[in-house]
Amino acid sequence: MSDRRRIALFGGTFDPIHEGHLHIAELAKQRLELDEVRFIPCRISPHKLASHPTPGEARLEMIRLATLALPWAVVDPIELHREGPSYSWQTVSTLRGHMPEAQLFWIMGTDQWLALPDWAHPEILAENLEFIVITRGQPPEPREGYRMHGLTTQHPASSTRIREDLASGGSGLGWIPPEVGDFISIHRLYSRPMN
Repeated sequence: MSDRRRIALFGGTFDPIHEGHLHIAELAKQRLELDEVRFIPCRISPHKLASHPTPGEARLEMIRLATLALPWAVVDPIELHREGPSYSWQTVSTLRGHMPEAQLFWIMGTDQWLALPDWAHPEILAENLEFIVITRGQPPEPREGYRMHGLTTQHPASSTRIREDLASGGSGLGWIPPEVGDFISIHRLYSRPMN
């Protein structure tokens, strides 16, 4: 094993963060012997330009609360501080400049892996990091020029279903950490259906 720090970047809307996200991060940490998983909430997803996520500072705080007991988890607001849509190649380029010696990974789902060739500048991602692809079924297909590790998990949590449950007066289907549930309740987040 190399002495280089092994750091996975875990981007997403995290609206809200839930036990499935934490399960994926823990699984990736264990299987790939990661030193750190960096949670990166996006400001605006380029794939969901019509959506209106919960304000970034609230999502950032929910991630912080959910990861307080995880010494290997880092909450990074880099994309929230940038104007416009959050492009992964910009994030990776910036972080690579800050951590030139680190071995970088990117955690993503199978749907993102399949769509990756259509992302902005996927070649920059391929050059700078390895992909950890989370699947619920068949292992992801390798792609020439990309370094990929497939991980299978069956966690059922879904941010969309959690928001729907909270909007109808539920408590998040048991899929959100208690500290996050308290924050949501205090700030009355998700009390109406999201767009």
